[in-house]
Amino acid sequence: MGLKDQVAIVTGASSGIGEGVASELSAAGMKLVVTARRADALEALARDLGACIAVPGDIADPALPQKLVDTALLRFGRCDVVFNNAGVMHTATIEEADIETLCAMVRVNFEAVVRVAYTALRHFKKDGSGHLINVSSILGTKVRDTAGVYCGTKFAVEAMSQALRIELAKTNIRVSVIEPGLIATHLQDHFKVHPRDFLGVKAMVAPAEVARCVRFILEQPAHVRIPVMMVMPGEQPM
Repeated sequence: MGLKDQVAIVTGASSGIGEGVASELSAAGMKLVVTARRADALEALARDLGACIAVPGDIADPALPQKLVDTALLRFGRCDVVFNNAGVMHTATIEEADIETLCAMVRVNFEAVVRVAYTALRHFKKDGSGHLINVSSILGTKVRDTAGVYCGTKFAVEAMSQALRIELAKTNIRVSVIEPGLIATHLQDHFKVHPRDFLGVKAMVAPAEVARCVRFILEQPAHVRIPVMMVMPGEQPM
């Protein structure tokens, strides 16, 4: 399916996977509405991509999802794709965990994902078509110690996405989940020991490589569904 002149919203677009996906979709001819908290990086990206509107904001703001859809409709007249990507990662032992930080992560990684997803899907249902891609994680399929709350947010994204896909199965609205493994982003830079080091992974997946997978999902014919795609380094053990 050609993507040229379709319109996508990308959250968490100022760096990492979101930035990579925005660049790939722009190269495919799509028009973009991008959001993230870092206004300077977001606006620089929008300038580089051309047909791209930057809407800086905190994804945990309940008003932001509708603002993104409204901006797409006002500036480009349509909204075809929502890449629901913004997220944070905090892991710690029971003794060391900051409970407020954990709960803030739940708000970003799941509550905000819910708000974006349902806002997008209500628009898609009115329009009769659309594609929502929610970003989960390999840790949305398994757990490890100290990461239970993060895993819980991603398991919740998986469950919600599956239920939405089932609900929309007889429509022209698609719901997909992408499950990144170790990706070369800043998500885990604050860890005392980076996961690539204790897992022995020398070559992490680049955001641009994840972005090509996202484009592949979007370019399938209308009758084809890709509910889940996992993307990980070849050296990363499950």
